[in-house]
Amino acid sequence: MRDLVVILAVVLLVFGTKKLRSIGSDLGAAVKGFKKAMAHGPDGPPGQVASDRPDAEFPEVAMRQRSERDGA
Repeated sequence: MRDLVVILAVVLLVFGTKKLRSIGSDLGAAVKGFKKAMAHGPDGPPGQVASDRPDAEFPEVAMRQRSERDGA
C-alpha cells in the first residue's frame, strides 16, 4: 500500500494534475468505446451494410495464388 502511494505521488509530480486529468478522460473514453464495440459483436454495429462484392485483389497476389492452386 505504501509503495502504491509513492508511485502515485511520483506520477503526479511528473505529469501534473492537468495532464493526469486528460489522461484519465482519454482512458475512460477508450474503455467506453471498447465496451460499445464488444456489445455490437463481430458483425459490427447494427445497420452496417455488408458488401456482396469480393475483396480487391492485387494482380501479383492473384497470379501467385492461381499458380500455387494449379501447381498443387
